[in-house]
Amino acid sequence: MDTETLKAMQAPFKEQYRAKPDSALVTLKAEGRLGEGVTCSVETGKALVEAGLHAATGGNGMSACSGDMLLQALVACAGVTLNAVATALGIAIRDGRVRAEGDLDFRGTLGVAKDAPVGFRDIRLGFEIDGDMTDEQRATLLRLTERYCVVYQTLRTPPKISLAAEVIGRR
Repeated sequence: MDTETLKAMQAPFKEQYRAKPDSALVTLKAEGRLGEGVTCSVETGKALVEAGLHAATGGNGMSACSGDMLLQALVACAGVTLNAVATALGIAIRDGRVRAEGDLDFRGTLGVAKDAPVGFRDIRLGFEIDGDMTDEQRATLLRLTERYCVVYQTLRTPPKISLAAEVIGRR
């Protein structure tokens, strides 16, 4: 895709959102169904993914790990964002790789040590970009990718989150 095609594709949305800001508010949804053993199947829109316990918590390695899925969502979002920003700026990228890695202390998840955090302690996101660009263009590309990547910004500044359960089969 080239710069003009991207701008033309996004222009009607930008115009609508400027004129009617409320139309830009969209609720995204995900749903899963509890499965056999300790699994939960999630419909991604493209495939059904069965998530289960990580091998470090007793899983058999046959199911996707939700921690891996979180990093994969970050990689996907950052990659799409970087590509869109590069396209909008007219920066040609021949090839690129996006990598995310995060450190977990499974003692927290398993309740072995109360002082161990549950969740990622550190997450690192990196890019390998094959393209002709100046240092200034590279810096702008990374700054704008960081600014506009939804998953990165959500992890960096967590939103208010709530939890609720409805019991439907009472005994």
